[in-house]
Amino acid sequence: MADDQKPEKTLQSLRQEIDRIDLEILRLINERARAAGDIGRLKTGVLYRPEREAQVLRGVRENNPGPLSGDTIAFLFREIMSACLAHERPITAACLGPSGTYSEAAAVRHFGHAARTLGCATLEDVFRAAETGKSDFAVVPVENSTEGAVGRTLDLMIETPLKVCGEIQLRIRHQLLVPPGLSELKAVRRVYSHSQSLGQCQHWLNANLPQAERVAVASNAEAARLAAESGDAAAIAGELAGERYGLNVLVPNIEDEASNTTRFLVLGPEIPGPSGRDKTSLVLATRNRPGAIHELLTPLAQHGVSMTRLESRPSRTVLWEYVFFVDVEGHCSDAAVAAAIAEIEEKASYCKVLGCYPAAAL
Repeated sequence: MADDQKPEKTLQSLRQEIDRIDLEILRLINERARAAGDIGRLKTGVLYRPEREAQVLRGVRENNPGPLSGDTIAFLFREIMSACLAHERPITAACLGPSGTYSEAAAVRHFGHAARTLGCATLEDVFRAAETGKSDFAVVPVENSTEGAVGRTLDLMIETPLKVCGEIQLRIRHQLLVPPGLSELKAVRRVYSHSQSLGQCQHWLNANLPQAERVAVASNAEAARLAAESGDAAAIAGELAGERYGLNVLVPNIEDEASNTTRFLVLGPEIPGPSGRDKTSLVLATRNRPGAIHELLTPLAQHGVSMTRLESRPSRTVLWEYVFFVDVEGHCSDAAVAAAIAEIEEKASYCKVLGCYPAAAL
C-alpha cells in the first residue's frame, strides 16, 4: 500500500511546490509593476524606452539557464513589460488594418498584447496617426525577403519627421484558412489574399489548388473576412486573421519559401539611446558625377562601419536621379558611426538620419 501511495504523495508535493512558486512569481510581478510605476512618476510622455527593453530582453536570453527556450523566455518578459507599461498608460501603435493583418501581428510582437493597435487603411494614414499624436508609434513594413522593398514606405520615410526607433523581423507563415464546414481542398472555389501573399504561395497553389480562382484584395485580413462570409472560399493569411474571423486552418504553412520574413520598422517621435547592439538608417543623395556613390560610401569603410543594406529608389523631385537607403551597424552616437556620417554629409547632396534603434532578433 505504501508503495502504491508513494507516487501520489510525490505528485502532491510537486503540486505544492508549483503553488509556492506561482505565489512568488505573482508577488514579484506586482513588485516589478510598482517599481515601473515609480519610474513613470519621475518621467513625462510615453514611458516606453526601446533601448532599455532591448537590453532587458537580450539579458534574459543570455542568462537563461533553461529548460525553457530563449524565445519563450523573451516572449514572457515582453508580455510582463507590456502589462507593466499598460498599468500606467497603454501604448498605442498605428499599423495597416483591419484587425488580423501581419502588420498588427508585428506590432503585438514588438509591444506585447497589452498595447493597443490602431488599424489604418493606408500607409499614409499609419504615418499620419503617429505624426499627429493619434498614436504613440507607427509600425510599417519596409522589406520582404522574397518580394523586396516596400517602395511607398521608403518614399514616406523621406518626408516624415518621425524617427526609426525599432525594427521587427516577422517570419511570415501563410495559412490556408477556411470557414467551418469547408474541410476539403477540392471544395475550395476561390482563394482570397493580398497580391504579395498570392505570389509567395503560387507554387503551392499551382500544385494543390489549380482549379481555384485567385482573387487579390487589399489585405490578408480583408481576405479572411471575405472567406468567412463565403461557403466555398479560402483565404491565405496568418493565424491572427483566422482567430479574428472564426476561420479554421485547413493547411498550415503553405508559403513557398520557409524563410519568408518581413521586416517592419517602428517609428516614433525621437531617436532612442544606444542599447549595445544597434543599427542606424540613413537616406542619401549623390551629386551627379562619375563614382559619386562609391565616394559617398567610402567613409563607412574608412571608419570600419559595416553596411548591412543598400537600397536605391528613384528621386521624386529630379528626373533620373536616385536616393539611397543605407543601414549600418552601430548607433549614430558611436564615435566611428558619427565620424563616418559627418564625412558623408560633406560629400552628399542630401543626407538624413532616419533613426538609430536596437537590432531585432528573429
